[in-house]
Amino acid sequence: MEELILSLIMMFKSLGYFGVLLALCFEFIPAEIVLPLAGFWVANGEFNYIGMVLAGTVGGTLGPLTLYALGRYGGRPLVVKYGKYFLINERQVDAADRFFDKYGAGVAFFARFLPIVRTAISVPCGMTKMSVWKFSIYTFSAMLPITALYIYLGMKLGENWEEASALFSEYMTPVIIVIVIGIVIYAGIKLYQKKRQKDANLIQVKERN
Repeated sequence: MEELILSLIMMFKSLGYFGVLLALCFEFIPAEIVLPLAGFWVANGEFNYIGMVLAGTVGGTLGPLTLYALGRYGGRPLVVKYGKYFLINERQVDAADRFFDKYGAGVAFFARFLPIVRTAISVPCGMTKMSVWKFSIYTFSAMLPITALYIYLGMKLGENWEEASALFSEYMTPVIIVIVIGIVIYAGIKLYQKKRQKDANLIQVKERN
């Protein structure tokens, strides 16, 4: 399977930056392989780092839009039935649903840094008919640093680019801790705002009576 994926990636490489962008539009081609390999190509002088980061980020934004559309126009039954073709299962969809219900639209950004939900989070965003522009901006903002780091690691590792995923996890651990803290703060603010709104509504009802 990995050999087949590598063959597809090499085919896309012939299309230059657009080929890398296109490869990342297909969820079954792991970004964890495409981006470090792209970094190796940059190290060899075949591509420019900034151009590759931009192509990777745009591709990494367009890819999740497929799952977003599946959730928005197909609903949960269709996602559960065909999700396997996008490398997501029902457990991931359930986790993403709970995550979205708890933290709201901001998860389109935060969840990209977290395992299990990072791919499937596009589904509940679509099912709740979240603005496609908001979804795209959140996704792009998250994919930019992720893409830049993966490509950078691929550059530094050279022929050992396959080790990038393990290193990426090490680099991302402190980032994930910060993200989790941010999520907790974000959730706290949302709960506080809801409570204030609820209290304000109760006051208005009492004043009318």
